[in-house]
Amino acid sequence: MSTRINLLPWREELKKARQKRFFTVLGTTAALGAAVWFAGHTYLSGQIDYHERRNEMLRTEIRQLDRQIARIRELESTRDQLNARMEVIQELQRGRPQIVHLFEEMVTTLPEGLYLESLRQQGDRLILTGVGESNARVSTYMERLDGSGWLTDPSLDVIEVRDRDGIRVSNFTLRVRQTSPMPADADEEDAG
Repeated sequence: MSTRINLLPWREELKKARQKRFFTVLGTTAALGAAVWFAGHTYLSGQIDYHERRNEMLRTEIRQLDRQIARIRELESTRDQLNARMEVIQELQRGRPQIVHLFEEMVTTLPEGLYLESLRQQGDRLILTGVGESNARVSTYMERLDGSGWLTDPSLDVIEVRDRDGIRVSNFTLRVRQTSPMPADADEEDAG
């Protein structure tokens, strides 16, 4: 029997084989890691680009909507101005017959022996200044005004008795409210 001695450096070869396997696994792991990182980076970059495009599209749409909202506000403002103008025109149309009635009432309610020097309007109130032959004529005038369908609530501000060319006269200032009586057929039109 002969003894066999192995003089080859088997431990070194084993160590080299292990190192080779280690570097192979390390290289494969590094390559897989780089591939995963690249895939993740590519995916996330794509998602970021997609969302940036969506955000830009949304910003564009928002700008368009803001322009449309501004246009709508302009149109609403124009509509409100037109409605205000129409209301003024309608108010003037409604008031047209009132001035005729006002002057007619001024003539029909004015008693003999009394005349007006001025008539001023403040809203629906009229300020009448005039001269009468006596206080009784001023009182009669106030009663007639109160009985009018177009003038109501007369109130006397001032009455002064003075001599004018040797005749006693009563200077007066009174206030009266202008109204607009609604005829029965107008009520029916409003209801219909």
